[in-house]
Amino acid sequence: MEGLTDAIQETLSGDENIDDQLISEEDAAATYMDNVVSETGTEVDGEEKESSKTRATSPMTEAILAARPLTIHKVLDKWVEEGKEVTRKEVASAFLHLRKRKSFLKALKLSEWLESTKHFDFLEKDYASHVDLIAKTSGIFLADDYINKIPESFRGELVYRTLLANCAASTHVKKSEEVFNKMKDLNFTLTTFTCNQLLILYKRTNKKKIADVLLLMEKENIKYSLFTYLVLIDVKGSSKDVSGMEQVVEAMKAEGLEVDTRIQASLARHYAANGLKNKAEAVLKEMEGENIKKNRWVCKTLLPIYASLGKADEVDRLWKVCESNPALEECMAAILAWGKVDRIEAAEETFETMLKMLKKPASNHFSVLLKVYTDHKMLEKGKELVRRMAKTCRSIWPSTLDSLVKLYIDAGEVEKADLILDVAYISNKGRPMFSSFLAVMHQYANSGDIHNAEKLFQKMRQAGYISRLKPYQLLIQAYTNAKSPAYGFSERMKADNIYPDKAMSKMLAQVDAFRKTEMDELLD
Repeated sequence: MEGLTDAIQETLSGDENIDDQLISEEDAAATYMDNVVSETGTEVDGEEKESSKTRATSPMTEAILAARPLTIHKVLDKWVEEGKEVTRKEVASAFLHLRKRKSFLKALKLSEWLESTKHFDFLEKDYASHVDLIAKTSGIFLADDYINKIPESFRGELVYRTLLANCAASTHVKKSEEVFNKMKDLNFTLTTFTCNQLLILYKRTNKKKIADVLLLMEKENIKYSLFTYLVLIDVKGSSKDVSGMEQVVEAMKAEGLEVDTRIQASLARHYAANGLKNKAEAVLKEMEGENIKKNRWVCKTLLPIYASLGKADEVDRLWKVCESNPALEECMAAILAWGKVDRIEAAEETFETMLKMLKKPASNHFSVLLKVYTDHKMLEKGKELVRRMAKTCRSIWPSTLDSLVKLYIDAGEVEKADLILDVAYISNKGRPMFSSFLAVMHQYANSGDIHNAEKLFQKMRQAGYISRLKPYQLLIQAYTNAKSPAYGFSERMKADNIYPDKAMSKMLAQVDAFRKTEMDELLD
């Protein structure tokens, strides 16, 4: 493990401005939070968890889904008045179904009702689940406030690591480190899960700190999990260090861990991104196995990777396996894949097929085709799809918002894109993605629009995104293109614990050169 730590350190000593998306833009967030939920296990344990996954939606779940969030307490009160039971198994099933649908506010209302009515005693895992739901619906600071109200005997490691996971997922460096240090002060045992949250955080914000986490794990004799290796593989792959990526895989095997589908998919994506088509295809064939119909569940993963290799015939072959009875995820993967291989009509046909499957389409279902239109600069089609989406969907997901922002930027309507970010954030429709802010900031930076660049920078701060170097680089670029001095910029960065790399130092020096000397002022 020591050699692996050294190898990671070597990779991270280079350029920090590498694209820091884990695995892929489409599934990064889902992978992170799937990992959080599965390792935390806040709702159900063991046998109950398995049975809940396979059972149909329960009557209680149906009642909650049919209700508006603010009426859920009344719906559940009526449930009890009618003599219906409230069991842990029933509640566990409801939580799982609500989480799967991302109905976090409804899940929170259910949790609030359970806590207030005391139908059963809350355990630490119930409090941890409540913390998680508050963080997802109201933010990490209110979740932190709630922890202080939890009885001290239940304020354990599980509760704090759930908060840490949400802080890391929201890329709030200062708060994440604060929670981690609080856990150390409380003498909680340092776990693989906790360290993985720091790896997730630094993968997105400061890759150089990953080596510090690995050294800590080595010092505390904390074993790597599959997810730890997945993060390290992506660090190497996104750094274009293919041999280092393969070294991580060998280290994982040496520890007795098997390469699973997530690892294989990550390897294939990075091989493809680094131009190693033969290696990528070899991994994809291994994932597929001898009978793709038998292993159909991997199609949704294979489709976009084959598309990134330009293999339209493979996309067509895989879609034919799913076409007669497609699952929702297969449709979404196919739409993106058709877009990558320039088969727009096929993407549109698959989209219409998907809509027929859905009773109530959400904005994320529209976002996949919107992304295709945006990538191909099909602005009129994109706008028409947005109008269609507006008639169908109550809220907009961050991924859809991201495509919307880029659509308007491509149309030359930067102010409109900025306004969309404003409306989404102010109306509490979900925090816009980091890439959405950067796309608009790039436009202001390129045009030297300091006023709007500074305003957007403050919006990013409010959204919790000022913990990375990139926003500062774009802001200083705005000053550079405007040929205007940026007074106190280095001090601003230090106050936020952001330190310039070589490229940034040159930019700062250039902006400093715009300052007038005393002789210039006298001559003026």
